[in-house]
Amino acid sequence: MLEEHRLNHFDSEGKAIMVDVSHKEDTLRIAAARGKVKMKMETIELIESGKMGKGDVLGVARVAGIMAVKRTSELIPMCHPLFITGSEVSFNIDKERSCIHIKAVVRTTGKTGVEMEALTAVSIAALTIYDMCKAVDKAMVIEDIYLYKKEGGKSGIFINER
Repeated sequence: MLEEHRLNHFDSEGKAIMVDVSHKEDTLRIAAARGKVKMKMETIELIESGKMGKGDVLGVARVAGIMAVKRTSELIPMCHPLFITGSEVSFNIDKERSCIHIKAVVRTTGKTGVEMEALTAVSIAALTIYDMCKAVDKAMVIEDIYLYKKEGGKSGIFINER
């Protein structure tokens, strides 16, 4: 399968390059990523009640995730700077599993996809939750960050049904 999808982040001498996408058509591109932060039930209760010392954990994590979308190309060397047309970060508190599920959806109209932006949003939102709660729960675990869905471009729709 890798033979079919030649890796094109290298020139003929094997040096890293940013892929030239100038020949590609502009299309609507959407990517959704997911992840979670496992934590103690006491930590979840502090977050829900708004009693975490650093403030509104999920509100701050939402803004951090959205900001991360806009800075992805500064963090990941071969990512193209993109004009983002929309991004959302949402959370679902799961008391049964003692975790917070994170979902990010990113949209653009352009020549390249927004998978890395969605994954970065989830990662930074998770790290922000960790940062804001580490004083009361250093044993939190960030896990299971993955691309859930992508649409647009030549490859069409991809859904990762894990």
